[in-house]
Amino acid sequence: MDITQICQRAKDVKYDVQKLSTEAKNNALRNVADALVLNSQFIIDENKKDYDEGVKNNMHPGMLDRLLLNEKRIAAMAEGLRQVADLEDPIGQEIEHFERPNGLKISKVRVPFGVVGIIYESRPNVTADAFSLTFKSGNAVILKGGSDAINSNIAITKVIRDSLSTDGINPDAVLLIESTDRNDTTKFMQMKEYVDVLIPRGSARLIKAVVENSNIPVIETGTGNCHIYVDKEADLDKAIPIIINAKTQRIGVCNAAESLIVHEDIKAKFLPAFAKAMKEHGVEVRADEAAKVIVPDFNDASEEDFGKEYLDYIISVKTVSNVQEAIDHINKYNTGHSESIITENKETAAKFLNEVDAACVYVNASTRFTDGFEFGLGAEIGISTQKLHARGPMGLRELTSYKYQIVGDGQIRP
Repeated sequence: MDITQICQRAKDVKYDVQKLSTEAKNNALRNVADALVLNSQFIIDENKKDYDEGVKNNMHPGMLDRLLLNEKRIAAMAEGLRQVADLEDPIGQEIEHFERPNGLKISKVRVPFGVVGIIYESRPNVTADAFSLTFKSGNAVILKGGSDAINSNIAITKVIRDSLSTDGINPDAVLLIESTDRNDTTKFMQMKEYVDVLIPRGSARLIKAVVENSNIPVIETGTGNCHIYVDKEADLDKAIPIIINAKTQRIGVCNAAESLIVHEDIKAKFLPAFAKAMKEHGVEVRADEAAKVIVPDFNDASEEDFGKEYLDYIISVKTVSNVQEAIDHINKYNTGHSESIITENKETAAKFLNEVDAACVYVNASTRFTDGFEFGLGAEIGISTQKLHARGPMGLRELTSYKYQIVGDGQIRP
């Protein structure tokens, strides 16, 4: 099928998806979850083709980590679907209701977008996540994954579509663009007649390309230059484990910490312990001059380092004299994703929470929690770093629009 045919099929099925009852959607999601686990070996075998090709092409270790599927990760994908099935269905929810002096009764009600397009890169788990959320929120979805994960995406989509067919649901509720031709991706971005909203999920390069080339409304899911600020009143026993988790648990994800900020009053006590922890985990530290006075082994940090999403075993370090300087540094260099402060001072924490401009702001916790699953939203469609319509982890409600339903009794406008 060419791109137009795929988009036409999605447009044709969207009203069928909208009509599905909550019970039918939930049963279908649970059955798809079971099918993914049942077909784990098939998916792993197909994923291995992609992974081996990535190794052959010297793919970055962070990207290989994103690409890899195993039984544990497939089980997590399935659990994400079950969580979505357990969540409240947003469709038909009354957001607000009011009555006009003329007797008109007006309700603002959640409705699906219709057809959602997702363009993403080397994360095949997005295939299942995107399906579960768009399906539960009453939308048809068109998926365009990266060529690096094409075999994995085809396998996961096949399992989903086969399960939907078994349940008597039109499998075109989820459609995958199997072409790896970049011209087809560009063409997909021009399908405004068929696609209601487009969501890119991946690198800064991908997101920029979609924003600049799409004539479909776009919800941006941004990159993550995430900071952790260790305040002068931080509990250092908390700080080191939080930083280790945020930086090293998974280096190839957008909520990993890329930048550390340290108050100058504690740098002499804190930085040697931090340096030891980073060395033990194989992380290169690129620091400013004030930090290098304490740990001369640190490499020099450039201006570019402070604004970079590494997706690698690298972290930048900046020393500051107060919390306001830390906030200003973050607001200058961050990508609006996730920022954290380590402090025992409630006033300092409140200032940080209120003044840092990001989708998610933490106190004494790892940035790795910025995730739909961790927020109890089930899977997520992405982390929105824009401010219109949706911000932060995008769950079911963020995949809906609304309409006004007006009930009268013969009223006419004078």
